[in-house]
Amino acid sequence: MENYSKAWEAGDFGAKFLNSAIITIPAVVLSLFFASMVAFVISRFSWKFNTIMLALFLAGNLLPPQALLIPVFKLFQRVEVPFWISESGTLLNTHLAVILVNVAFQTGFCTFVLSNYMKALPKEIYESAMVDGTSLWGQFWRITLPLCRPSLAALATLEATWIYNEFFWATVLLQNGDKFPITSSLTNLAGDFFTDNNLVAAGSMIIALPTLVIYFALQKHFVSGLTMGATKG
Repeated sequence: MENYSKAWEAGDFGAKFLNSAIITIPAVVLSLFFASMVAFVISRFSWKFNTIMLALFLAGNLLPPQALLIPVFKLFQRVEVPFWISESGTLLNTHLAVILVNVAFQTGFCTFVLSNYMKALPKEIYESAMVDGTSLWGQFWRITLPLCRPSLAALATLEATWIYNEFFWATVLLQNGDKFPITSSLTNLAGDFFTDNNLVAAGSMIIALPTLVIYFALQKHFVSGLTMGATKG
């Protein structure tokens, strides 16, 4: 039991939550930002590669992570970064690697939902904006994003939950235990010969609290945002 208590000391516990926040917050923000830009292009412009582009983004979600384990691991092992980012000089064993993988896998789903939502927006709004001389960036930043707030809130709830609970890539790409997020660190509570299931269950409940807080904070937009994005357009 002494090993279990050491794994959940106050300092270590706070550090694991901080690691999860370092990974989750940038990954969610980048996924929604990139997806919103792609969805804006797909919904606002009609060209022959429109459907193909959306299909390519969705295809990434169909690939099992296990099939990409070795290629992604080798790629990050060879990509060189400044030493202030990684002590080894590569992307491997950095929070940035986990963020990039999560963004790559989650952008497709977010693009699909947001593109359907943006297609339901009245075209007259953009026509009026063009008459007033609003630039394309202005139409995206000042018109589209505010109108997509319910859908973005719903996606933020889902993405924060998925990325926060992500276990596979954090375990593969992070090699130092002090960099593990809180979910991957839960395995430290399991011993080689004995596991206190009550302690693991208690740890799981504590780990789940942030996702519950996020859901209750954004629940007003959660159902309406996903419903409108999935049925209109």
